[in-house]
Amino acid sequence: MTTIHRRQTRLEAVLWDLDGTLVDTEHHWRAVQAGLVGSFGGSWTESQAQSIMGRSQADSVRVLQRAGVRLPVEEIAQRVTAGVRDRLREGVLWRPGAAELLADLRAHGIPCVLVTMSHRHIVDDILRHFPAGSFEQTVTGDMVTNGKPHPEAYETAFALLAGPRPGLSRRNVLAIEDSLPGTRAARAAGLPTLGVPHLEPLAAAGGLIIWPTLAGRSVRDLQAAAAAARAGGPDGGGGWREGVRDTAP
Repeated sequence: MTTIHRRQTRLEAVLWDLDGTLVDTEHHWRAVQAGLVGSFGGSWTESQAQSIMGRSQADSVRVLQRAGVRLPVEEIAQRVTAGVRDRLREGVLWRPGAAELLADLRAHGIPCVLVTMSHRHIVDDILRHFPAGSFEQTVTGDMVTNGKPHPEAYETAFALLAGPRPGLSRRNVLAIEDSLPGTRAARAAGLPTLGVPHLEPLAAAGGLIIWPTLAGRSVRDLQAAAAAARAGGPDGGGGWREGVRDTAP
């Protein structure tokens, strides 16, 4: 009989995506992007907006340029960012169940890390609406070279968590995402992953666990989701993959 120690299976941390997972800011981004494209005589379609969900700022700017925005990369980024920051002064709209689940994790002493492709100044504006101490660390799009679906952001987040926690296992760190690029990034980083779709569908395949909403969920439910993702298997079908170090150095 194989003995499995409690530490090997418990939930030790949660890595959260931001936009579409914790809060709904997508309508702000889409409104600003559509206004910018429209100012150059173009139109911003649902398909174009969908194509950049969860991706890096660089990817988004390239799509805006192809849509007809005849401005340098830096200026496009600055205009979009400024427009979204103006709209964020109105507040943020929490996704159903997200605030309650974040509070439950704090109550259980389970650390959380934010892993987002939004840049630091935007994230700071959003986090003003969160309870103090919601996140132990924050990884933003301007901290990494490669945006989602590349695993760099999640690998960075795990490294930050693991620094003061020798032996921390990826098996026990759950990522929560709403988009396909995000779930791909988390799983490529070797993490059990929970998908909670917002504006695009996600398929429960290869160990990716899908919930329609976070409403009514608890830490115990997250523990069960992480266990189910781990059970999907290590050959590209579960929450981790071969070639990824399972524990912190």
